[in-house]
Amino acid sequence: MIKLRNIEKVYDAGGSKTFVLRRIDLDVREGEFVSIMGASGSGKSTLLAILGMLDSQWTGEYYFDDTAVHKANQKQRAAIHKQHIGFVFQSYHLLDSLTVYENLDIPLSYRDIKPKERAAIVADTLDRFNIVGKKDLYPNQLSGGQQQLVAVARACIAKPKLILADEPTGNLHSSQGKEIMELFKRLNAEGTTIMQVTHSEQNAAYSDRIVNLADGWIVT
Repeated sequence: MIKLRNIEKVYDAGGSKTFVLRRIDLDVREGEFVSIMGASGSGKSTLLAILGMLDSQWTGEYYFDDTAVHKANQKQRAAIHKQHIGFVFQSYHLLDSLTVYENLDIPLSYRDIKPKERAAIVADTLDRFNIVGKKDLYPNQLSGGQQQLVAVARACIAKPKLILADEPTGNLHSSQGKEIMELFKRLNAEGTTIMQVTHSEQNAAYSDRIVNLADGWIVT
């Protein structure tokens, strides 16, 4: 499903180059659950952003299914992201001007789903995440943990082929964090490919394998 070859990310500041990722080769099969681990500054979140097509300033080859992402333009990459990828950001990235209900509806609006069916999917998701009572609230009316729950729900709602999660339980209580990881495990069992960045050995234990990064290099 994913094939990376010689992916590199570099910042050029005044003639001096700082490498964030170096010669990344990685294959991820459809249906895998992969954890990316490493110290702060090792390149984990940068790699996730490239995989999610949110960062276009890199070199190398990236294949998503049969698409050569490195040859695709920004519009084509955005279309792949909207259709096939759910992203859980460390800092939520909810739209402050929209209610919880409206934030959840956004990923569905990118697909050919009738309004009545969309409403049913949102209602089911609100119920599954126990946030029915929050549906008419705005993000700034929620706690950090509640915002993260909404962010995870938004990433999952359209049943994407790939879920990318950057520290998905970082702002949750341990019981909420366990619920999220159990949900990811169920989605993975149903065929969704999941890649998460985590510092938690406990969260990494849910995955099929771990990719370790150090100073931008894959070390295992």
